[in-house]
Order: sequence, then C-alpha cells, then structure tokens
Amino acid sequence: MTDPVLTHLKSETPAIIERVLELVSIPSVSTDPAYGEGMEAARVLLAGRLTAMGLANVQRLEAGGNPALYGEWLGAPGRPTLLVYGHYDVQPPDPTELWHSPAFEPEVRDGRIYGRGVSDDKAPSSIAIETIAAFLAVEGRLPVNVKILLEGEEEVGSASLPAILANHRNLLAADAVLSADGARWRPDLVTVNVGSRGNAGFEFSVTTADKDLHSGRYGGAVANALHVMAGLVAGLHGPDGAVAVDGFYDGVAEVSNAERATLADIPFDEAVFLDAIGGVAEGEAGYTALERLWLRPCLDVNGMWGGYTGPGGKTVIADRAHAKLTLRLVPGQDPEAVSGLVQAHLKRVCPDGVRLDFDDERGSSAAYEVPPTHPLLLAVEDALEQTVGEKPRRVRIGATLPMSDMIRRELGLDTVMFSFSTADEDFHAPNEFFRLSSIDQGLAAWTALMRRLGETDAADWQH
Repeated sequence: MTDPVLTHLKSETPAIIERVLELVSIPSVSTDPAYGEGMEAARVLLAGRLTAMGLANVQRLEAGGNPALYGEWLGAPGRPTLLVYGHYDVQPPDPTELWHSPAFEPEVRDGRIYGRGVSDDKAPSSIAIETIAAFLAVEGRLPVNVKILLEGEEEVGSASLPAILANHRNLLAADAVLSADGARWRPDLVTVNVGSRGNAGFEFSVTTADKDLHSGRYGGAVANALHVMAGLVAGLHGPDGAVAVDGFYDGVAEVSNAERATLADIPFDEAVFLDAIGGVAEGEAGYTALERLWLRPCLDVNGMWGGYTGPGGKTVIADRAHAKLTLRLVPGQDPEAVSGLVQAHLKRVCPDGVRLDFDDERGSSAAYEVPPTHPLLLAVEDALEQTVGEKPRRVRIGATLPMSDMIRRELGLDTVMFSFSTADEDFHAPNEFFRLSSIDQGLAAWTALMRRLGETDAADWQH
C-alpha cells in the first residue's frame, strides 16, 4: 500500500531540492567570524522553516557561542520521544580556486548537488526536517514525539554544546537521539554506523635559540629546531607502526575473534581503498586495514612547520618548529589522560636545553558505541531493509562525532546515526557534493522509520 506521506514527499521533491539549494547558498561558516552574517542568515531561515511546518516552542538555545535551534512536536502520548540532531554550520570553502563552481552558489550537475555544506550536513538535516514537515502537512501529527536540535558549532568541536545540553536538560529530555549527521561508509553497501572513535589533539613547539641563525656561522655547532622536531615526531611510532608512548594502549581491548570474523565478512578490498586516494598502506602491524580504522587507536601528525618555507633558498637554522597532532581513540581510553601521556613522552625524550611548549585547548571526545540491542538501532535497521530491500551491515567510522559522547554524558541518551550523505562526497574539501538519489532514498527511509517507531511504546525505551 502506498504511504500518503511518501507520496506527498515525492510530489514535493523539486521544491525540497530548491530549499536545499537555498540553504546551501548561505555561507554559514562557524570557524571564521567574518561569516557571522551567514550564520545568522541560516538561523533565520531554519527557524522560519521549523515554525512554518508546525513545530512549537521554536527558539534559540544560547551558551556563549553560536546558538542552537530548537523546535518540538509532543502530541503522541505513550510513544517514544526522539531528539533529532543536525547542524547548520559548515567548513570554510578554501581553497576556493579548486572549486569547479563557487562553493556558495550550489549547482546541480550529473545527478549531484555541488556546494559547501551540502553533504555535511545541510541536505541530510533537510531530509529529516522535510519528512517531519510532510507528516504534519498530510496527517496533522507525527507517529512519535520529536524534538529537533540544530547545532551551530559542530565544525569547530561543539564547544558550546555541553553547556547547551546542561542548561536545557529538561527541555531536551528524550528517549534517544537520531542524528542526521554521520555519513554512510560507501555508496555500494547498505550500512548503519554503530560506533565512532574518540578524538584528542594538541599543538606543540620546540625552541632551540633566541632567533634564526646563519647556517654557515652556526651550522653543525648548535641545535636546529627542525631537526629536533623531526626526531620527536619520528619517535612517536615504532618500526612496527605501533605508537611508542608508554601507557598509550592501556585499557584497549584486543580485537576479538568474533569482531575479526564480522569485519572479514564485510566486502572490502584494501588495494582498491588505497588506489582510490593514491595512498600507501601503513599502520599497526598484525591488524587489517578495517581493524586499524575502526577498532584500534592511532596517532597522526596533522602539520609541521618552521624555518623558511618561501620561494628559493634562505640559509638559516630555525630557532622554532611546530607540529599538530591528532589522537583517534577507542573504548577504554580517556582522551585527556592519553593526551597527557603523549605530552609526558615528548617531555621525557626532548633533548636537554630545548624548550618545549604545548597548546592543548582543542578539546576532546571519547569513543562511542551504540548498545547492540537498542530499540532505535533495531528500528533503523528495519527501516533501511524495508527501503532498499537489503539488511544493512553494522559498521563503524574511524572519525569522531563529538555530540554522541557529549549527549551521553550530559543527557544519558544513546545516539543512532541516520545520515544519507556518503563518505566519498568530499565534505571538508573542494567540490563537496550530495547525490540527488540520496534525497529520494533518505525521504523514504525516514518515513519508514517514523512509521516503525510509531508502533513502539515509550515504556519499552526506558533505561
């Protein structure tokens, strides 16, 4: 039998695409204050949309940074309450010269929408909003109670989110969180994400002299900051690819035979994976690529600089050098504690007389796992199977969704990711895109999920 809500959504698809294009055209870049007007324009547009579609109590939730937007529909007594999460902020468009069309002038080409933020997270969030709006337009109600939370700082580490959650704990109370953020792994495989790695990181500097020195007058006689930095960074890993920091792996569970068997059953070709990015294999010995990506922690250098880096030569010995590190962590690891271990290691091996400074104000998030029998996870799997005719595989992501850990800590809620972006859509890079086919699939799956959740009782969701 045809679902009337889905029939409505199909007739509305051209208008939905136009609304996505309008939202993507707004430069809501959260990291750069120069885009403040764009951030405000996105808030105004989205708040107007939430109000017009029939949500109540639409408001801004403030905590000193970019406000989050909130709206609710609570007319389904006895049914579960979902906190639907998305974010309206986007990454900067740089380098702009590599875009084939302007980042904030979205275009539809070859079955794709191109524009900054379309995949992360404006189109996926729009799919959630449009489905909710369609239920209200067609049936005047929702199968479940819904609270929408649209964050404005996801792309800068969700700095204000913990305070927003703490300050509005009663307002945001729910049975579970359904996230429109958190991309699917591959376009050729039906999957649901059930876990993500944690994240920590910091910048550090070494100083070996009061100023840059002439390499002829001082070369071979004084320490070179770049040489010191290269040695420190190289020493963070052993020959087997493991992180060479005492205590780094404390609390990390060994990959079980059951986990290995599950991963081995997932279609994955490491050679194809590497060839797609022109990459070279590396990592902790004794583990497959998927085990290293999803179940093992890692440490990466994100940037190193110092001395002269301009055109031509300049014969100096650098007095200062800098590096940025990222730690991707797994269950059993405390981000702040592990970050402290790495800093202690660097202090211990730093040569005498060299000054070592840290800037670790980046923040951190713990790893996250969805309980395997959570009713929302099971409902998402049913909805995906109903929509695409194939049971989804449970996978993980090596990246971090800070909100999952923050919401669990502040609200005690679990989060299930239900995004219809895909990891290959160049978010955070030039020429970000979103497949038009994902709009159709996403609207159908969100409709199926809302129907499925409407068959459950709130009592069955109690912790």
